[in-house]
Amino acid sequence: MKRTPISCGILPTLLTLWLGFTASAVHAAEDTIKVGILHSLSGTMAISESVLKDTVLMLIADQNRKGGLLGKKLEPVVADPESDWDAFAEKAGELLTRDKVAVVFGGWTSLARKAALPIFEQMNGLLYYPVQYEGEESSRNIFYLGAAPNQQAIPAVRYLMSKEGGDVRRWILLGTDYLYPRKTNQIVSAYLAAEGVSLEDITTIYGAPTQSDWREIVERVKSFAASGKKTAVISTVTGDSNVHLYAELVKQQIDVSKMPFMALSVSERELRSVDLGKFAGHMAARNYFQSVKSAENDAFIKMWADFNEQRDKTTNDAMEATLIGFRMWAQAVGQAGTADVNAVRQAMYGQRVRAPSGFEVVMNTNHLLSKPAMIGKLEASGSYDVVWRSISPIKASVWSRYLPDSARRIADWTFPWVCGGCTEPTYKDW
Repeated sequence: MKRTPISCGILPTLLTLWLGFTASAVHAAEDTIKVGILHSLSGTMAISESVLKDTVLMLIADQNRKGGLLGKKLEPVVADPESDWDAFAEKAGELLTRDKVAVVFGGWTSLARKAALPIFEQMNGLLYYPVQYEGEESSRNIFYLGAAPNQQAIPAVRYLMSKEGGDVRRWILLGTDYLYPRKTNQIVSAYLAAEGVSLEDITTIYGAPTQSDWREIVERVKSFAASGKKTAVISTVTGDSNVHLYAELVKQQIDVSKMPFMALSVSERELRSVDLGKFAGHMAARNYFQSVKSAENDAFIKMWADFNEQRDKTTNDAMEATLIGFRMWAQAVGQAGTADVNAVRQAMYGQRVRAPSGFEVVMNTNHLLSKPAMIGKLEASGSYDVVWRSISPIKASVWSRYLPDSARRIADWTFPWVCGGCTEPTYKDW
């Protein structure tokens, strides 16, 4: 994964190139509606993203069996940015201009999303982003399908602070060294400070995006946790680094009954290649787990298993988010009577889907979903037992009330706000 700074000139060059191709890059072909799929199929993020490509293909095939949309078949167009953040911008431009897709489903890391965001905004494309993110961003050209911090990170910390969660008093914020972990940890630290936790009881540790040797970092974790106060780890480690991290946790005999380990970026799929019996007791905070009991989840798991001819029956949070986004987009296209971006965007507000989580989720005018929060504890079988869930869906907050510069901002893409970070109404002729 390249770490070229996003500000190094690639985006202005790409914008000039792509904008020269066409003034409107999202019209569907006459006989089909093209659906872009922008996920890494190689590199360090392929372990998480490859399955999302197949999830979109499954949903397209299912929609086509129902007659497609507006009397047209859906045609998938797949692009592989190879876990290179800046390549997401290049591939997004190709999808919108050369391939003229009506919509794009894709992305995982926040840096990849940030790299592609100006392309979607300048070309007025639509990106459905399926992964939890750090908030502090709302674009009229992106629908954010994953959790914001108030739907995942904050509930996870609250749970661990409770007697049920272990009455934790010290905190290790462990992450991969890039935007999402750093901003999420900033928000978590601000929340902990607001709850009276002293700075000396919080430490942050980061590994490289391609980190494979976690020995020294886990030793630092153990050293910090040795003070006597109950300590927990909140992990925002992403991609295949998790496989190496979890192996080191076992090697150094980390006892999660004494030091709870809560992952924000691990699901049922990332750890399939390891001996899960050794990781029983590890926790994760998500909006969905495969173990959820609901008729919608039974149908989702069956659809996935049938699509793979029973070779793969494992679903996860990002797959569920992709399903929610795809079905909302399809509903919005049907309601608008067109795949035109402006019409679909307007039709998205208020779209509802009965999700596999067992809850009805809704798209809000800040371009984020109201979703349930859940805490799962890993069992030796490899499934997560849901030990806590919110009573009802939580509306996502784009701007964290725990950050002073963010607390007064509003994200609302309907009149009169029409912006992703206003402090007062903004009037625009859109």
